[in-house]
Amino acid sequence: MMAAKIKISKRQEQILEILKNCDDELSGQELHRELIIGEKEMGLTTVYRNLQVLMKTGLIRSRHLPTGEVLYTPVERDIHHLTCVQCGETSKIDGCPVKDIHEPKQVNKKFQLLFHTLEFFGLCQNCYQKNA
Repeated sequence: MMAAKIKISKRQEQILEILKNCDDELSGQELHRELIIGEKEMGLTTVYRNLQVLMKTGLIRSRHLPTGEVLYTPVERDIHHLTCVQCGETSKIDGCPVKDIHEPKQVNKKFQLLFHTLEFFGLCQNCYQKNA
């Protein structure tokens, strides 16, 4: 993978380490708090700037919630979600439906694929019942 050859800064390594050691996705604010707890304090703006660099190198992916919050995770963690547009509840999908899809041949020649995302949006059972 191309991303493995890219040199990243010490701050980016710290952020990546926290994401890899976490069982779930983290927001920029949660990452900021984890860095402070780990005595690796970094300004919130610096956290977000480094998250953008890590995404551009293909080491992490992001997921946007209906609330506007963005969650980050390493690309190795190929997890996808069902998200309720009313209450924001998310649940993980078992497996990756995209994994078996082959990319078109022209993509291989003209595009360096770093990661993919897949999300389904709808109403959770509770919100659906409230609306019925």
